[in-house]
Amino acid sequence: MNILSGFADISLLQLLLVAGVALFASVIGGLAGYGTGALMPLVLVPLIGAEPVVPIIAISAIFTNLSRMAAYLRYADRRRAVIVIVAGALSTALGAYGYTRLTNSGAALVIGAMLISSVPLRRLARRRDIRIGDTGLGLGAVGYGVVVGGTSGSGVILLSLLMAAGLQGAAVIATDAVISVVTSLIKISVFGLAGVVTAQVLAFALLIGAISFPGAFFARAFVERMPVHIHTAILDVAVIIGGVVMISSALRSLF
Repeated sequence: MNILSGFADISLLQLLLVAGVALFASVIGGLAGYGTGALMPLVLVPLIGAEPVVPIIAISAIFTNLSRMAAYLRYADRRRAVIVIVAGALSTALGAYGYTRLTNSGAALVIGAMLISSVPLRRLARRRDIRIGDTGLGLGAVGYGVVVGGTSGSGVILLSLLMAAGLQGAAVIATDAVISVVTSLIKISVFGLAGVVTAQVLAFALLIGAISFPGAFFARAFVERMPVHIHTAILDVAVIIGGVVMISSALRSLF
């Protein structure tokens, strides 16, 4: 498989745009705990369509979350990470398999709907200050597995579960990173078996992953100087607009 062939018909300017968004998203992710899965579809879908997006982000997430692990590992809650991984492993695989059965329009609808709903879900969870124990975390992980397996931008659900379980600050980001590495490996395995990991998927995933790697370290360096709520507000606006654009485009192609 010639990975470089995955960049066929993509201009240098478009590649620079993808790289720039990847770096920005990784810094946002290092500050707020999520960002790559929410922002990257906004630039990838117009370039290559919706179908390859989730496999691309699943592979690139290995790099982005490994960098977060390296930057924040000492804060990770290993016990809660194991609970989520064990409880959500099977449902993650099932969600990933379901995604492979979608058409391009169907994939765009699923990703767009997830992006739009992630904003009110995050705000609702924060406002209600919901608290759960280990059992609730495990049950929530089963539902999260289905969503994360078949969509992009669902990281907000995991963050909400971890915060409801009592984690705060850097512990949330670190534990999220550990869990996300494992869920990404599960998704990649399913996508590989389904034959959707193409040269194009690998090329864009490696580009995003390589560019994103330093983002977590930039975020840690700037975390005391850059208010998280400002970045979160910008991300919310971008995610909602992008979700609406994706859904509108999918609906036009259907009708």
